Amino acid sequence: MPVNLPLPDVATLYPIAGVRIGVTEAGVRKVGRKDVTVVLMDAGASVSGVFTSNRFCAAPVQLCRDHLAAAQGVRAMLINTGNANAGTGADGLARARSTCEALAAKLNIAVEQILPFSTGVIMESLPSERIIAGLDGALADAQPGNWLRAAEGIMTTDTVPKAFGAQAVVGGKTISITGISKGAGMIRPNMATMLGFIATDACVSQSIMKQLSLELAEGSFNRVTVDGDTSTNDSLVVIASNKAGNTPITSLDSTDGQALKAAMLGVARKLAQAIVRDGEGATKFITVQVEGGRTAEECRKVAYAIAHSPLVKTAFFASDPNLGRILAAVGYAGIDDLDQTGIELYLDAVHVVTHGGRNPAYREEDGQRVMKQSEITVRVGLGRGNASDTVWTCDFSHEYVTINADYRS
Repeated sequence: MPVNLPLPDVATLYPIAGVRIGVTEAGVRKVGRKDVTVVLMDAGASVSGVFTSNRFCAAPVQLCRDHLAAAQGVRAMLINTGNANAGTGADGLARARSTCEALAAKLNIAVEQILPFSTGVIMESLPSERIIAGLDGALADAQPGNWLRAAEGIMTTDTVPKAFGAQAVVGGKTISITGISKGAGMIRPNMATMLGFIATDACVSQSIMKQLSLELAEGSFNRVTVDGDTSTNDSLVVIASNKAGNTPITSLDSTDGQALKAAMLGVARKLAQAIVRDGEGATKFITVQVEGGRTAEECRKVAYAIAHSPLVKTAFFASDPNLGRILAAVGYAGIDDLDQTGIELYLDAVHVVTHGGRNPAYREEDGQRVMKQSEITVRVGLGRGNASDTVWTCDFSHEYVTINADYRS
């Protein structure tokens, strides 16, 4: 069961003017499950994306990069679950391209105006003929209010769909934002198998969309980890349909730009944290805050060292305050001149370590009480400066091994 993650509130999944979504069952891997989704955009939408830094990236990631670089104006996205189309070589590229060509022909648009996405099992041939056969059903289903169906249609080992929305006033106009994501395992996005799609009706210049997508990724999906593995298919796409009527935003540094980014970042963080809350086998949601660093980068190094450690994660699953494991992770995070006598460590409000050693007032039963909670904050002070950063993670349970041992069956 996910950690304190309810089903999406349909009332807050706002339809985005100029965006329609259709979902169908095409039998990509299993019968009777939603597995092909199309997202259709009116002409004039501003679109950008960021993708995995894994050099063994999937065929759809390669095509997305090429199609965005063509700058012909994105009009549609085609998403399948059940097969990642990664590790499939030239055949994978040809099959992904054939699905884009088929959709382009039905929509009477250029193939470069379509972005393809796949998620699922790696190193298996994409059943492109099933996806193509399902396009008519997906197109017939297309309507603005299908965000929840889309969130269901991109799931793999997820136990619940992930979808959030928000509204904000930007430039005197009420703008809507809705986003969906999927992912539960192979999660350590490094964008410089998770998928995220966020759309707004705000008017945003195409010239700043790349910056917007990068900053949203950095503040959300690039701050989460389940197991430390960066997927071959990680993708985040940001869409602005330009229908809200506000004066077009041409700078994220402007008042309107900052308001838009804050609202969209709120949605992005909820989507990213939902992935951790639904991490494979997760029983606890853990916030790792590192402060007192010289730079945010070194704080992030320490946070990820803690969040990635199997020893730390299994200790949290067992509610075992074996907190020397956290100190060990701080020590190997890569800060060569770290002075251990400046380290402070807290579990929630429980002060565990001071000046690099066990706090004389710390009692193990206090640590155990915190570690039994479903949500825990680990706070580390480095005593080196004023920088800080935060990462979100989960524990490792027996179920994580079970899910990944049986994933292909």
